[in-house]
Amino acid sequence: MIFRQLFDSTSGTYTYLIASRQGGEALIIDPVLEKVDRYLQLVRELDLKLVKAIDTHLHADHITGLGALRDRTHCITVMGEQTMADVVSMRVAEGDRVSIEGLNLDVLYTPGHTDDSYSFLTGGRVFTGDTLLIRGTGRTDFQNGDPRQQYDSIFNKLLKLPDDTLVYPAHDYKGDTVSTIGEEKRFNPRLRVQSVDEYVDLMNNLNLPNPKMMDVAVPANIHVGLHQEEIARKGWAVSAVEALVLRGRPDVAIVDLREKAEREKHGTIPGALHAPYPELQENIGAGGMLHELALATGKRIVFYCAFGERSAMAVEAAQAAGLISACHIEGGINAWKKANGPLV
Repeated sequence: MIFRQLFDSTSGTYTYLIASRQGGEALIIDPVLEKVDRYLQLVRELDLKLVKAIDTHLHADHITGLGALRDRTHCITVMGEQTMADVVSMRVAEGDRVSIEGLNLDVLYTPGHTDDSYSFLTGGRVFTGDTLLIRGTGRTDFQNGDPRQQYDSIFNKLLKLPDDTLVYPAHDYKGDTVSTIGEEKRFNPRLRVQSVDEYVDLMNNLNLPNPKMMDVAVPANIHVGLHQEEIARKGWAVSAVEALVLRGRPDVAIVDLREKAEREKHGTIPGALHAPYPELQENIGAGGMLHELALATGKRIVFYCAFGERSAMAVEAAQAAGLISACHIEGGINAWKKANGPLV
């Protein structure tokens, strides 16, 4: 397993790069915009392919690198289903898994610091975002934070993990890099409370100043998505209502870019082909399934995904590969459901 912990001294943010092997797929957790060049240099040096980028929550102290990494690598961006961020192409919930080649991260919903806070567990390591810090816990006084929820997330979820589970937070301001669940049980001063009410009282009386970048970072981190209206202006998009009319036509092939787990959880458009986004370049290239389907039969390729992010990128790639009739469903399966489109 390849594991790298990287640090941004300005915001005190830890970023994690993980892969199962050299030359394989990689994911990154909590990237910082100003460090994107460094991340990509490391990805090249380790001969990795960055396929997923995760934010544990909507950050208030730095601008996320999700958008820049998406633009430069076409990776899938991942956050919890509660997030307001528009950059997200895959939204996860408690019990889901984030998978890359040779590696799975179990998804834990751990709200309290924010209402979209998640932790990710793999191989004896838990990435706790700002929910559980080393000898501390994340503040709960903004972005729909809730100390009662955080108590539940920590005491009834994270502290239930084995004591030797390594704790990797999103931030540290004292120079610590890693802890364990057992250490935090014994030495974290904020966990020495006797009840949830005592914890709530503690967190409600911290009287901390707002993060210096909060007024800049939060709006920036909400609006960093690939603007689907730009794809629409080029004539490469259809609405969910328009897609309802196209479904079933002999000259149209609707293509689902989502992963198997997403399809099983949220349903699929009847008759859609499955061509997962990570295999896009192979499928649209010469001799690829979608390339041959479009050119040999004249079918119009209509991509869709969860929210339209991956399909917008797929349309750009398909157009560049010569599939000039390709388009996508704006808003993805989410918009399709709102338009009362059928699902199987």
